[in-house]
Amino acid sequence: MSDSIWNEDGALAGSPGIVVGVDGSDQSICALVWAAKEAERRRAPLHVVTAYTVPIFAASSMDAGYTTMDDAIIREGAQSVLNKALERISQYPIEVYPRVETGDAAAVLLELSEEAELMVVGSRGRGGFVGRLLGSVSSALPAHAKCPTVVVPLRTAGRLPEAGVRPPAGAPTEQTVEDVVVVGVDGSEQGRAASLVAAEQAQSRGLPLQILCALPPFSGSLAWVPAPLDLEALHAEISDQLRAGRVWLQSHFPDLSMSVQLIDGPPAEILIDRTSSVELLVLGTRGRGGFAGMLLGSTSQSVLHHARGPLMVVPDHEDPRLDNRADFGSLPEE
Repeated sequence: MSDSIWNEDGALAGSPGIVVGVDGSDQSICALVWAAKEAERRRAPLHVVTAYTVPIFAASSMDAGYTTMDDAIIREGAQSVLNKALERISQYPIEVYPRVETGDAAAVLLELSEEAELMVVGSRGRGGFVGRLLGSVSSALPAHAKCPTVVVPLRTAGRLPEAGVRPPAGAPTEQTVEDVVVVGVDGSEQGRAASLVAAEQAQSRGLPLQILCALPPFSGSLAWVPAPLDLEALHAEISDQLRAGRVWLQSHFPDLSMSVQLIDGPPAEILIDRTSSVELLVLGTRGRGGFAGMLLGSTSQSVLHHARGPLMVVPDHEDPRLDNRADFGSLPEE
């Protein structure tokens, strides 16, 4: 175990590996254990990071100016939280790099994401030491991180009994998880990039991949459309594009078992429901309209805040494997 995640040149020590943010809450402990298991599976180092800021209080008298709390006291509390976190994962045969950082938690983790292989956070925290919620971090990080981010909700505690924390009231204490990785797509470039990462995740886990597209219900809100909308033709067109996308993805992962599913219903509701029963759900950060502007963007935010299982959010990135997608059939207009 090393006491520094930084080399002299300011880069992450060792190979980039996985970075997990902790603040002592049950949510962050769930994320920590999930990250430790993932680090063991990948044989990658785990960087365990907590961050704090020193609060400044305005004095009641105008001429008294401002006063700050003692940095040493707050840092001692942060170090205590970090030490307890390390005890929780001491049984995992992984290389661990713990670190207490000074600064805004989201900013610290975003900086680390520039080199990390994967970021992991809990879906909500208790405020750390000075009111910096992991909840706000888990909202900011997936949207701006430079690498994929996995958000682990407290409801996942039923899958991680070794974490020693209780799921929230009403959540199942034991969860039956289907051995499959699911990726939500909408025909956008971001969705295709996410599907490549999802395929890598499925292949490395020895699990099948399910490519899921949710088609929202059409209602009277489309009454202004001048020409009749042929829903059957639209459904058939989307199905054809999904099949073409699967053939393209299969060309890059010939040994991976994969399937396509097109479901009628609100995308966010369908995806949130799937998070409760699958190994991992993967989404892009946003879409560009895709088949009908139906998925990602606001949908990914909804899933992020209400997920019932691990959710991986993949940022926009260049991937040379995207270049030959058009060779496998027409692309939806974006």
